[in-house]
Amino acid sequence: MSKDKGFRDNVEGVVEGRRRFLAQVAVAGAGAAAASTVGAPFVSNPAHAQTTTWKVQTSWPAGVGLATFKDWCASIKEKTGGELEMKGFGAKEVVGDFELLDGVKNGVLEAMNSFTLYWAGKLPATAFLSSYTLGLRYPHEWDIFFYSGGGLQAARDIFAKQGLYYVNRIHHDANIIHSKKPIRSIDDFRDLKLRVPGGMIAETFAAAGAKTTLLPGGEVFAALEKGTIDAADYTGPAVNWELGFQQVTKYISMGPEGLMSIYQPVDLMDFVVNMEVWNKLSPKMKTFLENEVQVYSNVHFGAIQKANDVAWKKFAQAGVENNRLSSEDVERFTEIAVPIWYKWANKDKDAARLFKIQLDLMMSPSIGYVSPSHIKGQTLSL
Repeated sequence: MSKDKGFRDNVEGVVEGRRRFLAQVAVAGAGAAAASTVGAPFVSNPAHAQTTTWKVQTSWPAGVGLATFKDWCASIKEKTGGELEMKGFGAKEVVGDFELLDGVKNGVLEAMNSFTLYWAGKLPATAFLSSYTLGLRYPHEWDIFFYSGGGLQAARDIFAKQGLYYVNRIHHDANIIHSKKPIRSIDDFRDLKLRVPGGMIAETFAAAGAKTTLLPGGEVFAALEKGTIDAADYTGPAVNWELGFQQVTKYISMGPEGLMSIYQPVDLMDFVVNMEVWNKLSPKMKTFLENEVQVYSNVHFGAIQKANDVAWKKFAQAGVENNRLSSEDVERFTEIAVPIWYKWANKDKDAARLFKIQLDLMMSPSIGYVSPSHIKGQTLSL
């Protein structure tokens, strides 16, 4: 063998040996990195090593809504690697249902999952953060409002004035009316003692002749049972079945075919946090919660819709009769509702701002519920 060939062989051997060594180092390093990534907890800041615990109360008194809420709260500690824990409470377990807003403002609770419309008496603009008589009628229309129309930021601005952070909206269902006598047209509401959630909805039914009253959801069954009221609006069939409404009423009233409810077809809830509590979170945790509430909304909506399918069959087997209003009733309710929309929109600038976004949507070719003739003579104070 020549000296040149021996030298080349020796060099190639050294190079090949070094190549194998570097490859082994790279593989080992990649394996260690992968292991650290898979096993990494949510917590990356040692300052958050100790668990922060929130008390969170919902407006749900029972049923699939409450069960889904509590399951979601129980999942947060693991999802955040122990950084945040949520203790979920049902309606009235810590504060009264209509005291939730003040309970979060005053620090009795860190957060709430309420029906947004409950605050219309204190914050008129919130009447436009959940559906109202013959306004936006389907979940995706509300998502257009929130996520392309500027509604989410507007909601956050409104709640921020109260020292609260509006994280996101939460879908669940339409509302239906349970009654002791059949309601088949707008005329059947005359002199009916009816529980409604307040705000524009109460005023619309009152203008149609009903004697309206406002009650928390947890008090509706007792009021129906005692005869204090003749009928009650409350959520959808799954939750209402769990509350036992079939035991104290024999009729359900809904909108015309294709529209489950004319007065609250998208009864939005929300997740709201005390602002001081929110500001103590890391940026990473804030982003996580904003995304996680959207996940919860999806799970919540799906669970209730699935349970509804079962509940409808149960109501039928129990002999409960379903009645629907007509398209003519929709037109008559619209005539009543439109001036009430403007009355509430003109209560303050925040309400006007929200309503203007929604009105533009309802008058757009994509939706088209409202024509210029519907709003002729009405003015909006922006």
